[in-house]
Amino acid sequence: MRGCVGTTDRVVRVLIGVVALAVGLTQPSTVGITWAYVADAVGVIGIVTGVIGRCPLYALLSLRTCKSPG
Repeated sequence: MRGCVGTTDRVVRVLIGVVALAVGLTQPSTVGITWAYVADAVGVIGIVTGVIGRCPLYALLSLRTCKSPG
């Protein structure tokens, strides 16, 4: 499988993922338990897609942010 997520996109995904995960894990009483779970899910998805360089939604929509084809 080839990646479809470019370097800048990957870095942004990981950074947002780390922040969202940190908020979800450390602030459930502030943001509410439901929003903490949402933040955790967004964080995990962001980190995983950033690390592996593939986004299933990008693949479905035929989007690509990496410079090289493939």
